[in-house]
Amino acid sequence: MASTPPASLPLFYNDLVPLNAVEHGNYRSRGTDKATWLVGQHAVPLTAEEFPMAQRHYPIIFSGGSEPVPLALMGMNEGINVFVDDEGKVTAPIYIPAYARRYPFMLAKLRAESDDLSLCFDPTTDLIGAFDDGEALFDGDQPSESCKSSLHFCEQFEIGAKKTANFVAELTKHNLIIDGEVNLQVPGMDKPFSYRGFGMVDENKLRELRGDILRGWAQSGMLALIYAHIFSLELVSDVFGRQVQMGKGPVPAPAEPA
Repeated sequence: MASTPPASLPLFYNDLVPLNAVEHGNYRSRGTDKATWLVGQHAVPLTAEEFPMAQRHYPIIFSGGSEPVPLALMGMNEGINVFVDDEGKVTAPIYIPAYARRYPFMLAKLRAESDDLSLCFDPTTDLIGAFDDGEALFDGDQPSESCKSSLHFCEQFEIGAKKTANFVAELTKHNLIIDGEVNLQVPGMDKPFSYRGFGMVDENKLRELRGDILRGWAQSGMLALIYAHIFSLELVSDVFGRQVQMGKGPVPAPAEPA
């Protein structure tokens, strides 16, 4: 192998191998209508530029910690994705995050001392291999058009990821991301069910920002992205309702015997 996979692999990936014509010259890439890697994934990374599309379908939240990451909330609890069935079939017409669409490919550094990125793939996938069907990844020793297309998509994702890092850095600079909490009522339960452990933009702090900052954000488009996140939080109850309908929501305590 040309490199050793990183000890900590990104979400979805079981392993990473750099794609090259010597070892993978006869490899092909298959299409699929099942995103098995999304099964049981309740939160998927989003780039900021995806907010306008994503906010129509599910809540956009931020991960905890000192370096928050925007996430598409596809289930209220770990191990539950209310939009994907157990076979990976998407059960509702939703926007799929680019992070998920790039799988099984991604760009990764092969050497810690270099910032250069190479196109890699997850060798455990059944979408890439020495198949008789699918799109060839190489034409001789050169990348095929299909391979170039995958590379371009991954490059665009990396550009979006860098813009997202700048977007989040600006929010944290002004202390706008706070610990979130939502309380949802379940039929048959006296008290609402609470969810915590995620980040959200504080609307009160946002309104108190200086006018010149808000004006700059409005001109750059950042303010629209912030409000896309805020408006998307209204969909928390929809995701929760889907989960309850699936029988995976909080279960009301049985009534006390008379």
